Amino acid sequence: MEKRINSVGKVKATSVEFKDELLLECGQVLKNIKLVYETYGELNEDCSNAILVCHALSGNHHSAGYYEDEDERLGWWNALIGPGKAIDTNKYFVVSPNNLGGCHGSTGPSSINSETGEVYGPDFPVITVSDWVNCQVLLADYLNIATWHSVIGGSLGGMQALKWSLAYPDRIKKAGVIAAAPKLSAQNIAFNEVARQAIITDPDFQEGHYQKYNKLPKRGLRLARMVGHITYLSDEAMKEKFGRELKEGKLNFGYGVEFEVESYLRYQGDIFAESFDANTYLLMTKLLDYFDPADKFNGDLVKAFESIKAQVLVVSFTSDWRFSPARSKEISDALLQAGKDVSYLEIDSSHGHDSFLFAEDRYVRSIKAFLGSDS
Repeated sequence: MEKRINSVGKVKATSVEFKDELLLECGQVLKNIKLVYETYGELNEDCSNAILVCHALSGNHHSAGYYEDEDERLGWWNALIGPGKAIDTNKYFVVSPNNLGGCHGSTGPSSINSETGEVYGPDFPVITVSDWVNCQVLLADYLNIATWHSVIGGSLGGMQALKWSLAYPDRIKKAGVIAAAPKLSAQNIAFNEVARQAIITDPDFQEGHYQKYNKLPKRGLRLARMVGHITYLSDEAMKEKFGRELKEGKLNFGYGVEFEVESYLRYQGDIFAESFDANTYLLMTKLLDYFDPADKFNGDLVKAFESIKAQVLVVSFTSDWRFSPARSKEISDALLQAGKDVSYLEIDSSHGHDSFLFAEDRYVRSIKAFLGSDS
């Protein structure tokens, strides 16, 4: 109940459909795009206090508050968004969309293709972070927001904030790039490929047409999520949370659930397999693999950052081995070399990559100060 009291309260998702065509980076065109989003706080008269919150790979629009018909389901960034919190809804108007390609109401693989009258499925075009940002521009225009006070997010959300500052330098004042990287390492691409192969090789995947055959590749999604959770947590966090604790207090000399960590991974996998679309997961991991703002500049990140006008806050966490502090420093160092206004912060945390979700005091104070500082 205390978490509810300190939240933005009851929230409700809304949606908008854009009739204009959106040219994607892959060359295909989408039209009649629907975006689902939530807002918290009030937009001021000159529309200057708006903050765009960008979700990570498996996130959605529900980043704060709770729904009336659900008991304790708080938004994924509820610890940081709300009255008096890091992103203070007493001061800012927060917009939190479910991105294009998602499976929580926005147009994606599980939507009906208006051209064919059938579910997109695997025929949904491959999208990029640039496509996400261009779609978010449509949402900003719809909400009459010419310039974001800030675009902020963790992990893939931080990459969107970085892309906003590159693609639309006059429409963003501050970019919060948290637990992110300038591009994925070969190791991270490899983790994503293992997850994709788990899904694609599931007999129920049906080459992506599982909905047509009334099937779901639950086994593949379950394994993909289990792999993901291992990379999101640190060794220290897993040791603290599970250690080598046995679920029944003894070895059973079999292949069922014996250790608490096994139980946790299976539970997370089962929940995810029931709530997330497999084609969307494939799409999101590929989108993450493709992100590389320096690609069109012969790998020169400093050159790529020349167009940035926003203040940038780069935050990393000591135990994050998926996107380590060294990757965040690549971003901040390149921004410094490009002569940009950048602050870098490394937070001591034992939560691994998931650290960006937790309201550690120094982290919260830093975001508050960054958002409240003069641009």
